[in-house]
This record gives sequence, C-alpha cells and structure tokens, in this order.
Amino acid sequence: MKYAYYPGCSAHSTARDMHESAAAVARVLGIELVEIKGWSCCGATAAHQTDRVLAAALPAANLLLAKEMGLDTIVNCAACYNRMKTSNHEVSTSPSMKAKVADSIGKEYDGSVEVKHFVEVLVGEYGLDKLRKRFKQSLNGLKVACYYGCFLVRPHEVTGFDDPENPTSLDRLVTAMGGVSLDWPHKVECCGGGLNLTRTDVVVKLSGSIIEMAKASGADCIAVACPMCQASLDLRQSDILKETGTKLDMPVVYITQLLGLCLGIPQKELGLNRLMVAPKAILQAIK
Repeated sequence: MKYAYYPGCSAHSTARDMHESAAAVARVLGIELVEIKGWSCCGATAAHQTDRVLAAALPAANLLLAKEMGLDTIVNCAACYNRMKTSNHEVSTSPSMKAKVADSIGKEYDGSVEVKHFVEVLVGEYGLDKLRKRFKQSLNGLKVACYYGCFLVRPHEVTGFDDPENPTSLDRLVTAMGGVSLDWPHKVECCGGGLNLTRTDVVVKLSGSIIEMAKASGADCIAVACPMCQASLDLRQSDILKETGTKLDMPVVYITQLLGLCLGIPQKELGLNRLMVAPKAILQAIK
C-alpha cells in the first residue's frame, strides 16, 4: 500500500504528535507514505472565508503534484482533508472554477486525484480483521468517546466520509482495539476549532459542552482525528477551568496514538508527552 502523503502545516508545528503517531503506525503496518515534494499550505481554515478561487487553488496545487506521482493522496488532518475534497468537488463540477484554478496555478487540474483520510485507509483498505492480528496490546475495556467534529463529515456530499450524523469509523477502530466505544450525542458537534485564536470564549463554551457530555457518558478519554479539534478539547481545558471553575481532566488523544499503543510502539514515538492532559487512564488500561 503506497500513497502520496500530504502532512499539512500543523504536522510540523502544533500537531507533531498527530504526524509522528500516524507515521509510526503506517511504518509498522507496512503502509508506505511518500511525502509530496514541494507541498504548500492547503488554505485551511481561512482561505475559503476570503476568496473562493484561492480556497480551491491552494489544495489543487498540491493535488496536481500528487497526480504527477501517480498515487492517491492520504492526509491525517481533517481540515486538510476537507479542503482537498472541496477543491476536487469545485473543479470537477464547475467548468468556470476549473478554468480560474488553472489560471491561478498555471496548469489545469481536473479533480481526479483520490483523497483519503488515514482512518478511511485503515478501516476500508487495510481492514479491521488484518489490523486486529497486528495488535500486541489491548485497550482492555477503556471507555472512549469518539469525536469526529465537522471537517470529516460535513458537507457529506463533498467528503463522503461515513454517516454525517452518526459516523462509526473511529468507533469501529476503538472496538477492534478492545476498547468500549461509547454511544454519546456530541460526536459531530462543533468544537469551534476555527476560532481558537480569535474567539477563545466561543471555543471554551463549545469545547466545554463536548467534554462535559463525554464525561457524563462515562468516557475515560476522547479520541479525535483532527488537530484543530484536539487543540480545542485538550489545550482549552485550562481556560474552561478559569472560566467555569470546573476541572475536567479529560485526556484527548489522536486515534493514531491509541493504535500505536496497541501495536506496541513506544510512547515517545507517539508524542503522548505533548498532551496537555496526561493520558494516565489510557496507559493504565493497556498494561
């Protein structure tokens, strides 16, 4: 299995743990990730708020590079995934947008490069049965609230990722790892990720509600597949404490970090030391 890998900007800054854990899991599973040479920012999340053509052109420039590699594109960031899927949709359904994008990037792109999230590859192509055979450790009944957020599932006609109201991809991975995937109502609620730096008050309110619901549902941790969601839910718990006086103390981990632990990958390679809320419950469960 070989893919053109688009790491995205956050992979080298705020979400290095996402990038490192995905790379480590792929390496152990024999999934070859070939980083796209000369990749650039996809425009997430601000470009589409300022210029629709720019928002389509930025991802298209990267997808054109992947097309030249002759490979499908794999991404681990839900925001990058959403922008690339949107670009494909725009240029393949609108001749005028296709022409404007070509004018912007200096070459025609037809929207033909398949874009897949790492979770889609693990569940749909690698397969859960094959994955189970590779696990060296189990989550041993760890109660996990799987959180999908906005970017993976909406708009459904563009992303096509799972059921937009009740997705189960992350849940199926958790169950395969021996964890208990909780049925809870906030799995696709917005965390306010796009406002993390400009409207912290909004993020505190939205993320606080999500974490409180996960806690009320009995979760030991929250599993995510998006760096913006992870930042909102993990980083902002200290702000929630200041604002409300409520200490939530809820570990928020990438699904690839959980997979890495079950595959026997050392904690240091998974970036668990970078989490704001220590994953004590998780590490205790897999012993």
